[in-house]
Amino acid sequence: MNAAPPKLTRTHTPVLGIIFGVLALCIVAVVFFFNPATHHFYPVCFFHKVTGLNCPGCGMTRALFALLQLNFSTALRDNALFVLGVFLLGFRAGWLAVKQIRGQPAEELFRLKWLWTVLFVTLIFMVLRNLPAFSFLSP
Repeated sequence: MNAAPPKLTRTHTPVLGIIFGVLALCIVAVVFFFNPATHHFYPVCFFHKVTGLNCPGCGMTRALFALLQLNFSTALRDNALFVLGVFLLGFRAGWLAVKQIRGQPAEELFRLKWLWTVLFVTLIFMVLRNLPAFSFLSP
């Protein structure tokens, strides 16, 4: 008689989360201390260099620098989609943290339908920021 194999349980180890958190903190620290407009060691957008068009990420490093300096108008001018995304991600993470503290069931950080929505909005943003009528969206 064959015995059923043991069930695998998923152990939650926060190692990967800690690694990503430390990496994100290091990147934020570099951007905070070195202005992307004056320091030229930051990577150049290959898409913009080849096509001359702005990708959805163009201006993101400058927007992060402006956010860290609490200059919200400059951050919105550099990359409005990034600023909106940072605030929505922070709100979602805070919401899930409060639920976890209260002992309520945890959800995934991103639902699949949200990722498709983000992809669609990002593509629309990319098209609009390259049209002359929406030049205010370009960095």
